[in-house]
Amino acid sequence: MIIEEKLKQLGIEIPDAPKPLAAYIPAVRTGNLVFTSGQLPFLNGELQYRGKVGGDVSVDDAKAAAKLCAINCLSAVKSVIGSLDEIARVVKITAFIASADGFTNQPEVANGASGFMLEVFGDAGRHSRGAVGVSELPRGACVEIETVFEIK
Repeated sequence: MIIEEKLKQLGIEIPDAPKPLAAYIPAVRTGNLVFTSGQLPFLNGELQYRGKVGGDVSVDDAKAAAKLCAINCLSAVKSVIGSLDEIARVVKITAFIASADGFTNQPEVANGASGFMLEVFGDAGRHSRGAVGVSELPRGACVEIETVFEIK
């Protein structure tokens, strides 16, 4: 199935690539790989889901934030390659989770992004992954996601 059509069926609209918050670009292509910069859970220019997971942010909300970050990763990729239909596979996802003291369920939070990629790309959405607990993230976001994609 064509990726752009699949996203429409899921009711997901890929926004324009988020504007960088500092001195970097949203994504860069080298050879047949596209690396995204860390994407935050922005929706319509507004940061969603602030705080620490396991404290003031629930795991379910953090999973929703991770999915939103993954959508923003796709927008960054699209800004570089033009069409998401050019993606051959998801190679890697790295999830950074702002974690309250004692919170150790980062892999479940990262599943918000991983599950979304599997839903969109099927077997080509299977990827390697890191899920890292951190003390703080930019702008107070609870999740930040980086991705690597292989391009046809």
